[in-house]
Amino acid sequence: MSAIDTGPNGASAQNLLLLLLKARTFIALIVVFVFFAAAAPNFLTTANMIIMAKHVALNAFLAIGMTFVIITGGIDLSVGSIVGLCGMVAGYLLLNGVDLGYAWTIQFNTFEIGLITILVGVLVGVVNGVLITRLNVAPFIATLGTLYVARGLALLSSSGSTFPNLSGNAEWGSDTFRWIGAGSILGIPVSIWMLILVACGAAYVARNTPLGRHIYAVGGNERGASLSGVKVKRVKMYVYMFSGFCAALVGLIIASQLQAAHPATGETFELNAIAAAVLGGTSMSGGRGRIFGTIVGAFVIGILSDGLVMMGVSTFWQTVIKGLVIIAAVVVDQAQSRFEARVVLRQQAAMR
Repeated sequence: MSAIDTGPNGASAQNLLLLLLKARTFIALIVVFVFFAAAAPNFLTTANMIIMAKHVALNAFLAIGMTFVIITGGIDLSVGSIVGLCGMVAGYLLLNGVDLGYAWTIQFNTFEIGLITILVGVLVGVVNGVLITRLNVAPFIATLGTLYVARGLALLSSSGSTFPNLSGNAEWGSDTFRWIGAGSILGIPVSIWMLILVACGAAYVARNTPLGRHIYAVGGNERGASLSGVKVKRVKMYVYMFSGFCAALVGLIIASQLQAAHPATGETFELNAIAAAVLGGTSMSGGRGRIFGTIVGAFVIGILSDGLVMMGVSTFWQTVIKGLVIIAAVVVDQAQSRFEARVVLRQQAAMR
Protein backbone atom coordinates (compact mmCIF):
# COMPACT_ATOMS: atom_id res chain seq x y z
CA MET A 1 0.00 0.00 0.00
CA SER A 2 1.49 3.31 -1.06
CA ALA A 3 1.88 6.29 1.22
CA ILE A 4 -0.57 8.35 -0.82
CA ASP A 5 -3.28 5.81 -0.08
CA THR A 6 -2.85 5.63 3.66
CA GLY A 7 -0.99 8.79 4.68
CA PRO A 8 -2.69 11.92 5.98
CA ASN A 9 -2.17 13.82 2.72
CA GLY A 10 -3.65 10.99 0.69
CA ALA A 11 -6.58 10.64 3.09
CA SER A 12 -7.22 14.40 2.95
CA ALA A 13 -7.21 14.36 -0.85
CA GLN A 14 -9.63 11.43 -0.87
CA ASN A 15 -11.95 13.14 1.61
CA LEU A 16 -11.88 16.37 -0.40
CA LEU A 17 -12.68 14.58 -3.65
CA LEU A 18 -15.50 12.64 -1.98
CA LEU A 19 -16.89 15.87 -0.52
CA LEU A 20 -16.84 17.51 -3.96
CA LEU A 21 -18.64 14.52 -5.48
CA LYS A 22 -21.32 14.63 -2.80
CA ALA A 23 -21.73 18.40 -3.20
CA ARG A 24 -21.82 18.25 -7.01
CA THR A 25 -25.50 19.23 -7.25
CA PHE A 26 -25.06 22.34 -5.13
CA ILE A 27 -21.95 23.27 -7.12
CA ALA A 28 -23.89 22.78 -10.37
CA LEU A 29 -26.68 25.02 -9.02
CA ILE A 30 -24.23 27.83 -8.29
CA VAL A 31 -22.60 27.47 -11.71
CA VAL A 32 -25.84 27.59 -13.74
CA PHE A 33 -27.25 30.43 -11.62
CA VAL A 34 -24.15 32.59 -12.02
CA PHE A 35 -23.92 31.79 -15.73
CA PHE A 36 -27.50 32.74 -16.57
CA ALA A 37 -27.41 35.76 -14.27
CA ALA A 38 -24.55 37.06 -16.42
CA ALA A 39 -25.71 35.80 -19.82
CA ALA A 40 -29.53 36.04 -19.82
CA PRO A 41 -31.23 39.45 -19.83
CA ASN A 42 -33.70 40.11 -16.99
CA PHE A 43 -32.80 36.81 -15.34
CA LEU A 44 -32.45 38.35 -11.87
CA THR A 45 -35.69 40.36 -11.96
CA THR A 46 -38.26 39.68 -9.25
CA ALA A 47 -40.92 38.70 -11.77
CA ASN A 48 -38.65 36.13 -13.39
CA MET A 49 -37.60 34.71 -10.01
CA ILE A 50 -41.27 34.17 -9.08
CA ILE A 51 -42.10 32.53 -12.41
CA MET A 52 -39.02 30.34 -12.20
CA ALA A 53 -39.86 29.31 -8.64
CA LYS A 54 -43.31 28.19 -9.79
CA HIS A 55 -41.76 26.13 -12.58
CA VAL A 56 -39.25 24.60 -10.19
CA ALA A 57 -42.04 23.70 -7.75
CA LEU A 58 -43.87 21.65 -10.37
CA ASN A 59 -40.76 19.64 -11.18
CA ALA A 60 -39.81 19.34 -7.51
CA PHE A 61 -43.16 17.77 -6.55
CA LEU A 62 -42.69 15.03 -9.14
CA ALA A 63 -39.01 14.61 -8.27
CA ILE A 64 -39.77 14.10 -4.56
CA GLY A 65 -42.17 11.28 -5.36
CA MET A 66 -39.72 9.87 -7.90
CA THR A 67 -36.92 9.93 -5.32
CA PHE A 68 -38.72 7.52 -3.01
CA VAL A 69 -39.56 5.25 -5.95
CA ILE A 70 -35.96 5.18 -7.20
CA ILE A 71 -34.58 4.60 -3.69
CA THR A 72 -36.58 1.36 -3.58
CA GLY A 73 -34.98 0.34 -6.86
CA GLY A 74 -38.00 1.19 -9.03
CA ILE A 75 -39.01 3.80 -11.58
CA ASP A 76 -42.28 5.62 -12.31
CA LEU A 77 -42.73 6.62 -15.94
CA SER A 78 -46.43 7.39 -15.49
CA VAL A 79 -46.18 10.62 -13.48
CA GLY A 80 -46.46 12.91 -16.52
CA SER A 81 -49.63 11.16 -17.68
CA ILE A 82 -51.05 11.28 -14.14
CA VAL A 83 -50.52 15.06 -14.24
CA GLY A 84 -52.54 15.28 -17.46
CA LEU A 85 -55.28 12.92 -16.23
CA CYS A 86 -55.69 14.68 -12.88
CA GLY A 87 -55.83 18.09 -14.55
CA MET A 88 -58.63 16.80 -16.78
CA VAL A 89 -60.47 15.32 -13.79
CA ALA A 90 -60.35 18.69 -12.02
CA GLY A 91 -61.48 20.48 -15.17
CA TYR A 92 -64.35 18.07 -15.77
CA LEU A 93 -65.62 18.35 -12.20
CA LEU A 94 -65.42 22.15 -12.31
CA LEU A 95 -67.36 22.47 -15.55
CA ASN A 96 -69.74 19.53 -15.45
CA GLY A 97 -69.94 18.01 -12.00
CA VAL A 98 -71.23 14.45 -11.92
CA ASP A 99 -74.46 13.73 -13.79
CA LEU A 100 -76.64 11.23 -11.91
CA GLY A 101 -79.45 11.27 -14.48
CA TYR A 102 -83.04 12.35 -13.97
CA ALA A 103 -81.88 16.01 -14.03
CA TRP A 104 -79.71 15.43 -10.95
CA THR A 105 -76.14 16.73 -11.05
CA ILE A 106 -73.66 16.85 -8.18
CA GLN A 107 -71.51 19.98 -8.12
CA PHE A 108 -68.35 20.22 -6.03
CA ASN A 109 -66.51 22.96 -4.17
CA THR A 110 -62.78 23.58 -4.50
CA PHE A 111 -61.81 21.35 -1.57
CA GLU A 112 -63.86 18.43 -2.87
CA ILE A 113 -62.46 18.81 -6.38
CA GLY A 114 -58.93 18.83 -4.98
CA LEU A 115 -59.62 15.77 -2.82
CA ILE A 116 -61.16 13.75 -5.67
CA THR A 117 -58.32 14.71 -8.02
CA ILE A 118 -55.69 13.63 -5.49
CA LEU A 119 -57.53 10.35 -4.92
CA VAL A 120 -57.39 9.68 -8.67
CA GLY A 121 -53.62 10.19 -8.65
CA VAL A 122 -53.21 7.93 -5.64
CA LEU A 123 -55.41 5.31 -7.32
CA VAL A 124 -53.12 5.21 -10.34
CA GLY A 125 -50.25 4.78 -7.87
CA VAL A 126 -52.14 1.84 -6.33
CA VAL A 127 -52.49 0.27 -9.79
CA ASN A 128 -48.74 0.65 -10.33
CA GLY A 129 -48.06 -0.87 -6.93
CA VAL A 130 -50.35 -3.84 -7.53
CA LEU A 131 -48.81 -4.56 -10.92
CA ILE A 132 -45.31 -4.45 -9.47
CA THR A 133 -45.80 -6.15 -6.08
CA ARG A 134 -48.62 -8.61 -6.76
CA LEU A 135 -48.25 -9.46 -10.44
CA ASN A 136 -44.43 -9.15 -10.46
CA VAL A 137 -44.38 -6.85 -13.48
CA ALA A 138 -41.10 -4.95 -13.86
CA PRO A 139 -41.51 -1.31 -12.72
CA PHE A 140 -40.38 0.02 -16.10
CA ILE A 141 -43.02 -2.01 -17.97
CA ALA A 142 -45.79 -1.52 -15.41
CA THR A 143 -45.47 2.26 -15.29
CA LEU A 144 -44.97 2.46 -19.05
CA GLY A 145 -48.33 0.73 -19.43
CA THR A 146 -50.09 3.04 -16.98
CA LEU A 147 -48.45 5.98 -18.78
CA TYR A 148 -50.44 5.09 -21.89
CA VAL A 149 -53.61 4.17 -19.99
CA ALA A 150 -53.68 7.42 -18.00
CA ARG A 151 -52.95 9.50 -21.10
CA GLY A 152 -55.67 7.69 -23.02
CA LEU A 153 -58.21 8.29 -20.25
CA ALA A 154 -57.27 11.97 -20.22
CA LEU A 155 -57.92 12.17 -23.96
CA LEU A 156 -61.19 10.25 -23.69
CA SER A 157 -62.52 12.57 -20.98
CA SER A 158 -62.86 15.40 -23.48
CA SER A 159 -62.38 13.65 -26.84
CA GLY A 160 -58.97 15.31 -26.99
CA SER A 161 -60.29 18.83 -26.39
CA THR A 162 -59.37 21.38 -23.73
CA PHE A 163 -61.53 22.20 -20.73
CA PRO A 164 -61.43 26.04 -20.83
CA ASN A 165 -62.41 28.82 -18.44
CA LEU A 166 -61.88 26.97 -15.17
CA SER A 167 -62.73 29.99 -13.06
CA GLY A 168 -65.26 28.05 -10.99
CA ASN A 169 -68.67 29.07 -9.71
CA ALA A 170 -69.32 31.03 -6.52
CA GLU A 171 -72.69 29.32 -6.09
CA TRP A 172 -70.99 25.93 -5.86
CA GLY A 173 -68.00 27.15 -3.86
CA SER A 174 -65.53 26.40 -6.63
CA ASP A 175 -64.61 29.98 -7.48
CA THR A 176 -61.51 29.72 -5.26
CA PHE A 177 -59.97 27.07 -7.54
CA ARG A 178 -57.73 29.65 -9.20
CA TRP A 179 -56.17 30.46 -5.81
CA ILE A 180 -54.33 27.09 -5.78
CA GLY A 181 -52.13 28.04 -8.71
CA ALA A 182 -52.28 31.83 -8.75
CA GLY A 183 -52.75 32.79 -5.10
CA SER A 184 -50.04 33.83 -2.67
CA ILE A 185 -49.44 33.97 1.07
CA LEU A 186 -47.08 36.64 2.42
CA GLY A 187 -46.09 37.38 -1.17
CA ILE A 188 -45.01 33.77 -1.82
CA PRO A 189 -47.04 31.66 -4.30
CA VAL A 190 -49.29 29.03 -2.74
CA SER A 191 -47.59 26.32 -4.81
CA ILE A 192 -44.27 27.14 -3.10
CA TRP A 193 -45.86 26.81 0.34
CA MET A 194 -47.33 23.48 -0.75
CA LEU A 195 -43.89 22.36 -1.92
CA ILE A 196 -42.33 23.34 1.41
CA LEU A 197 -44.93 21.28 3.30
CA VAL A 198 -44.54 18.24 1.04
CA ALA A 199 -40.73 18.45 1.04
CA CYS A 200 -40.51 18.83 4.83
CA GLY A 201 -42.96 15.96 5.32
CA ALA A 202 -41.07 13.73 2.90
CA ALA A 203 -37.72 14.57 4.49
CA TYR A 204 -39.10 13.82 7.96
CA VAL A 205 -40.46 10.47 6.81
CA ALA A 206 -37.16 9.59 5.14
CA ARG A 207 -34.97 10.48 8.12
CA ASN A 208 -37.07 9.91 11.23
CA THR A 209 -39.63 7.16 10.69
CA PRO A 210 -39.57 3.37 10.38
CA LEU A 211 -41.14 3.69 6.92
CA GLY A 212 -38.24 5.85 5.77
CA ARG A 213 -35.70 3.34 7.04
CA HIS A 214 -37.62 0.55 5.34
CA ILE A 215 -37.63 2.43 2.02
CA TYR A 216 -33.83 2.65 2.11
CA ALA A 217 -33.53 -0.95 3.25
CA VAL A 218 -35.64 -2.22 0.36
CA GLY A 219 -33.50 -0.35 -2.16
CA GLY A 220 -30.23 -1.35 -0.53
CA ASN A 221 -30.96 -5.07 -0.26
CA GLU A 222 -34.51 -6.19 -0.92
CA ARG A 223 -33.87 -9.80 0.05
CA GLY A 224 -32.11 -8.81 3.25
CA ALA A 225 -34.87 -6.35 4.12
CA SER A 226 -37.49 -9.06 3.65
CA LEU A 227 -35.59 -11.48 5.89
CA SER A 228 -35.34 -8.70 8.50
CA GLY A 229 -39.11 -8.44 8.68
CA VAL A 230 -39.65 -5.46 6.38
CA LYS A 231 -42.94 -5.73 4.49
CA VAL A 232 -41.36 -5.08 1.10
CA LYS A 233 -44.57 -5.18 -0.94
CA ARG A 234 -46.31 -2.73 1.38
CA VAL A 235 -43.35 -0.31 1.27
CA LYS A 236 -43.31 -0.37 -2.54
CA MET A 237 -47.06 0.21 -2.63
CA TYR A 238 -46.67 3.28 -0.41
CA VAL A 239 -43.96 4.87 -2.56
CA TYR A 240 -45.95 4.49 -5.79
CA MET A 241 -49.05 5.88 -4.08
CA PHE A 242 -47.01 8.86 -2.89
CA SER A 243 -45.64 9.38 -6.39
CA GLY A 244 -49.22 9.44 -7.72
CA PHE A 245 -50.17 11.90 -4.97
CA CYS A 246 -47.36 14.27 -5.98
CA ALA A 247 -48.34 14.03 -9.66
CA ALA A 248 -51.98 14.80 -8.81
CA LEU A 249 -50.89 17.96 -6.97
CA VAL A 250 -49.02 19.10 -10.07
CA GLY A 251 -52.08 18.44 -12.25
CA LEU A 252 -54.21 20.55 -9.91
CA ILE A 253 -51.72 23.40 -9.78
CA ILE A 254 -51.25 23.59 -13.57
CA ALA A 255 -55.01 23.51 -14.26
CA SER A 256 -55.46 26.26 -11.68
CA GLN A 257 -52.62 28.41 -13.04
CA LEU A 258 -53.79 28.17 -16.64
CA GLN A 259 -57.50 28.09 -15.78
CA ALA A 260 -57.68 25.38 -18.41
CA ALA A 261 -56.97 21.65 -18.64
CA HIS A 262 -55.53 19.92 -21.68
CA PRO A 263 -55.05 16.13 -21.98
CA ALA A 264 -51.48 16.55 -23.27
CA THR A 265 -50.36 18.37 -20.13
CA GLY A 266 -47.42 16.69 -18.43
CA GLU A 267 -45.80 15.11 -21.46
CA THR A 268 -42.11 14.33 -20.73
CA PHE A 269 -42.50 15.61 -17.14
CA GLU A 270 -41.27 12.22 -15.94
CA LEU A 271 -37.91 12.86 -17.60
CA ASN A 272 -37.40 16.12 -15.70
CA ALA A 273 -38.39 14.39 -12.46
CA ILE A 274 -35.90 11.56 -13.01
CA ALA A 275 -33.21 14.06 -14.00
CA ALA A 276 -33.76 16.14 -10.84
CA ALA A 277 -33.70 13.08 -8.58
CA VAL A 278 -30.56 11.61 -10.15
CA LEU A 279 -28.82 14.97 -10.30
CA GLY A 280 -29.65 15.39 -6.61
CA GLY A 281 -27.71 12.25 -5.73
CA THR A 282 -30.39 9.56 -5.86
CA SER A 283 -28.78 6.33 -7.04
CA MET A 284 -30.54 4.57 -9.92
CA SER A 285 -29.49 1.26 -8.36
CA GLY A 286 -31.52 2.12 -5.26
CA GLY A 287 -30.74 2.50 -1.58
CA ARG A 288 -29.41 6.07 -1.69
CA GLY A 289 -30.96 9.50 -2.07
CA ARG A 290 -31.94 12.65 -0.17
CA ILE A 291 -34.95 14.94 -0.45
CA PHE A 292 -32.77 18.06 -0.04
CA GLY A 293 -30.53 16.91 -2.89
CA THR A 294 -33.57 16.31 -5.06
CA ILE A 295 -34.87 19.83 -4.40
CA VAL A 296 -31.50 21.28 -5.38
CA GLY A 297 -31.54 19.07 -8.49
CA ALA A 298 -35.00 20.41 -9.37
CA PHE A 299 -33.64 23.96 -9.09
CA VAL A 300 -30.76 23.08 -11.41
CA ILE A 301 -33.12 21.63 -14.04
CA GLY A 302 -35.58 24.53 -13.63
CA ILE A 303 -32.95 27.25 -13.89
CA LEU A 304 -31.35 25.47 -16.84
CA SER A 305 -34.68 25.23 -18.69
CA ASP A 306 -35.81 28.80 -18.03
CA GLY A 307 -32.35 30.23 -18.65
CA LEU A 308 -32.05 28.52 -22.02
CA VAL A 309 -35.49 29.87 -22.99
CA MET A 310 -34.48 33.39 -21.99
CA MET A 311 -31.34 33.09 -24.09
CA GLY A 312 -33.40 32.03 -27.09
CA VAL A 313 -31.89 28.54 -27.34
CA SER A 314 -33.85 26.21 -29.62
CA THR A 315 -36.18 23.74 -27.89
CA PHE A 316 -34.40 20.97 -29.80
CA TRP A 317 -31.08 21.93 -28.24
CA GLN A 318 -32.76 22.23 -24.84
CA THR A 319 -33.80 18.58 -25.13
CA VAL A 320 -30.25 17.58 -26.10
CA ILE A 321 -28.79 19.48 -23.14
CA LYS A 322 -31.22 17.91 -20.66
CA GLY A 323 -30.31 14.47 -21.99
CA LEU A 324 -26.62 15.21 -21.55
CA VAL A 325 -27.29 16.40 -18.00
CA ILE A 326 -29.02 13.12 -17.14
CA ILE A 327 -26.17 11.07 -18.63
CA ALA A 328 -23.55 13.15 -16.81
CA ALA A 329 -25.44 12.80 -13.51
CA VAL A 330 -25.59 9.01 -13.81
CA VAL A 331 -21.90 8.79 -14.79
CA VAL A 332 -20.84 10.92 -11.82
CA ASP A 333 -23.11 8.91 -9.50
CA GLN A 334 -21.47 5.67 -10.64
CA ALA A 335 -18.03 7.25 -10.21
CA GLN A 336 -18.94 8.31 -6.68
CA SER A 337 -20.12 4.79 -5.81
CA ARG A 338 -16.90 3.23 -7.12
CA PHE A 339 -14.74 5.83 -5.35
CA GLU A 340 -16.55 5.31 -2.03
CA ALA A 341 -16.03 1.55 -2.37
CA ARG A 342 -12.30 2.04 -2.99
CA VAL A 343 -11.99 4.39 -0.01
CA VAL A 344 -13.64 1.81 2.26
CA LEU A 345 -11.31 -0.93 1.01
CA ARG A 346 -8.24 1.27 1.57
CA GLN A 347 -9.39 2.16 5.08
CA GLN A 348 -9.93 -1.49 5.89
CA ALA A 349 -6.49 -2.39 4.52
CA ALA A 350 -4.86 0.40 6.52
CA MET A 351 -6.43 -0.90 9.75
CA ARG A 352 -4.96 -4.38 9.33
